[in-house]
Amino acid sequence: MGGRPVRQMSPRAGSHLAMLAVSAMVAGSFSLGALAAPHIAPEALTALRFALASVLLLGLILAREGRLPQRALAAPWRYLLQGGVFSVYFVLMFEGLKTAPPVSAAAVYTTTPLLSALFGLLLLSQRTTLGMALAMALGAAGALWVIFRADLAALLAFDLGRGELIYFVGCLAHAFYVPLVRLLNRGESALVFTFGTTLGGTLVLAVYAFPALRVTDWAALPAIVWLTLAYTTVFSTAASFVLTQYAALHLPAANVMAYTYLVPAWVIVWQLLLGAALPPALLLPGLAMIVLALLAMLGQGRRTTPSR
Repeated sequence: MGGRPVRQMSPRAGSHLAMLAVSAMVAGSFSLGALAAPHIAPEALTALRFALASVLLLGLILAREGRLPQRALAAPWRYLLQGGVFSVYFVLMFEGLKTAPPVSAAAVYTTTPLLSALFGLLLLSQRTTLGMALAMALGAAGALWVIFRADLAALLAFDLGRGELIYFVGCLAHAFYVPLVRLLNRGESALVFTFGTTLGGTLVLAVYAFPALRVTDWAALPAIVWLTLAYTTVFSTAASFVLTQYAALHLPAANVMAYTYLVPAWVIVWQLLLGAALPPALLLPGLAMIVLALLAMLGQGRRTTPSR
């Protein structure tokens, strides 16, 4: 035919597109989670989500590798610890969303790269570059602007909303989880280790959430709860995992982590699609700082090469 040949997207460009999609998927958890949170105990929702995600991830492992590797069964206490820490994050996320606006909660989430860097320094003696540290600090400053709703007096008094404070504790657990993966992994693939983590979390939550699971009237739950459960299981777990793994093969870790800073902007888009109003204009400078932190981290990431 006489047309020009179609130019294929490079793996690097495809990886950036993948992480853009992941940040949008994560943002959906905040908007949908805020709608579902009043109708179900967060531990019950998280327990069911972990159970379904475990089944989904096991299916991916069997499709990809044919069986669960025998060596992955060594020291199963690791998965209980990992899953327990990660389940704290998700339970507190949904608990915080009962009162925290989704945009503010997403801003709290952008503190996780800085917190992860601090835990990495304490647990693994990992050091970051000055440029990366400044970029993360800029993002944290933007997050504080949004979290305290541009109220300097509230910031100086550290008058943090209850929902934001609850979720921040969850983000501490999330940040601790990141270096913990490196400490506890014994050569398992990311897919297998993630399955072990979700299964461990399911077992921990089956005990902790048993009272809530027993008293929940599942038949009476509104559709938004089931929609949120399906969305978080399929998109926020399975799809985002696959896309993140693809991006990690072609991008430096700093670039992958940088897309965390896009989540608040995506939450605004989700909120608009769900019929909510725009956030107050006073929050825009904080959101701008968060986006600048993203661009700065992407710039820092280009100076390194991804590990293969």
